Order: sequence, then C-alpha cells, then structure tokens
Amino acid sequence: MSTLHVLSHSPFGDDRLSSCLRLIGANDALLLSGDAAYALQPGTAPFSALYARGLKLYVLAEDARARAIAIPDWADAIDYPAFVELSIHHDKVNSWL
Repeated sequence: MSTLHVLSHSPFGDDRLSSCLRLIGANDALLLSGDAAYALQPGTAPFSALYARGLKLYVLAEDARARAIAIPDWADAIDYPAFVELSIHHDKVNSWL
C-alpha cells in the first residue's frame, strides 16, 4: 500500500517535514506545494534531508515558480492535473495540515 504525502507549509516554520520524513515508506511519494516548495532551496537542511532520502519527490511547478525556487533534477515538477493523477495512483493521500 502506498501513500502520497502532501506538504504545504514552509519547512522553516514547524517540523511537519521532519515528521513526514520519519514516517514515509519506501513505496510512498512526497508532494511539496505552497510554501513547502521552500524546502528545495539549495544549502538548507530541508534540501539536504530530501536529497539524502532519495525518495520519490514532486513539487507543484506553479508554486515553485511563484517563489523563484529552482527545481532540482532529482525532483519532478508537476501541474494540478498530474497532482490528481498522483492521488489516484496511490492508495492513500495524507495531507500534513
């Protein structure tokens, strides 16, 4: 069973990202949306944590673009229709509210 984890809060304001990374499974994926896109700022602890995990990582391209965040080649930029497809592809969706 796989889960799509969806984060929308900045990793610099609370510990949702670190909590998610402790629970995420091998078959799971992580989608960064909204201010969670800030986790992709090179040289930061969240960036290093995401890179080190080697997990399947997605980011809403629109949100990264709005925050002037470059998307690394180890993450996939997606749009809203692709977000819907990801939700359908996984058994569960867990939004870290």
